[in-house]
This record gives sequence, structure tokens and C-alpha cells, in this order.
Amino acid sequence: MNSPLLMMNLLTAVYWFDEALQDALKRGGFEAVTRAQSLLLANIAAGEHRAIRLARNLGVSRQAVSQMIAELQARELILVEADPHDRRARVVKFAPSSTPLRDAARHALEQLQEVLRSRIGARSYEGLRTSLLADWGEPPTVDLGDADVGREEPPRSGHRP
Repeated sequence: MNSPLLMMNLLTAVYWFDEALQDALKRGGFEAVTRAQSLLLANIAAGEHRAIRLARNLGVSRQAVSQMIAELQARELILVEADPHDRRARVVKFAPSSTPLRDAARHALEQLQEVLRSRIGARSYEGLRTSLLADWGEPPTVDLGDADVGREEPPRSGHRP
């Protein structure tokens, strides 16, 4: 995809990595996971361990995350345990049996980064990496103002459309 909207291009980049990762894992003999499960596992690897925050990060309901967690738990990829800091809460972490999968995924992602570096050049790669690592701050509030965004006019009382 080549969009004038940066967000769409970032999304395409995520898909590029995930599709190549899934292909590498499949060829390595690992059972496939869905894209949503892959993103959930990536969030856990990045340090997110609470289901509610996983749901928020993925933009899905807590129920959807609970279902993904149950499926990945049944495959012995993750564990759900009591939170050591809050006994009322539960945390999600990798199961010891997931180590081969995680090692293979890390290896594949490192190779994909090198492929990307060779395809776009070291300078572009480092610029991209630096930009993504920069502190973007909290998401801003954007005012649509008088922008024509295709909103329908509310019906006027007494008039039929």
C-alpha cells in the first residue's frame, strides 16, 4: 500500500513483518497463530501482562482477549497467574514451553530487520528506527473544526428528506 496517510503505511509495515514472521515460523514447523494472537504475544514480549491493557493495546474487547488467552494457554504458550503486586488481579506471561517458539520468532525478526535494512538502505533504516523510538508524547486531541468530514446534516423538524 502506498497511502498519503502515514498511519496506513505503518500498518502495512506491521503486516509485512507479521506475514514474514508467520511464514518463517510455519516453515520452521511451528503451529500457526492468528495475526491477533501474534500481536498479543508481541505485547507480552514488550512487557504488557494485564489482560485489560492487552485489550486496550489491541483495540479489542476484554472478552476477545480472554478468548485469545484461553486458546494460547491451551497450546501451552502462555500462563495466567495471580499478580504478585495485586492478588485480586491476574497476569499473563510466557510459559516455559514457549521458549523454542519465542527464540525462533526473535531470530526471524532479527533477520527481517536485516532484510529491511538492505532493501531501504542503512540511512533510511536508522532514520525509521530513530523516529519510531522517539517520544511522541501522549496522543493529542485533534479538532475537526469546520472540516467537511461527510457528516450528515441532522433532519430539520417538520421537513421530510
